[in-house]
Amino acid sequence: MTKQDETKVGRRDFLRALGAGAGVAATAATPLAGVAKADTENNDEKRKARYKETDHVKTFYRVNRYPG
Repeated sequence: MTKQDETKVGRRDFLRALGAGAGVAATAATPLAGVAKADTENNDEKRKARYKETDHVKTFYRVNRYPG
């Protein structure tokens, strides 16, 4: 082999290194995103009913009924 062939980086090696770098960057950024989100609801607020049957919801269910 010549000296030029030894120092040449293949396309697959380059893409593999690029993918590994992206994985490390995503892993490093994940804990920072979790710290920024604080849990602001107490237990009573977490357990309250959130479904509200408004006119919009009623219309959605009426329009999207499928024949039986």
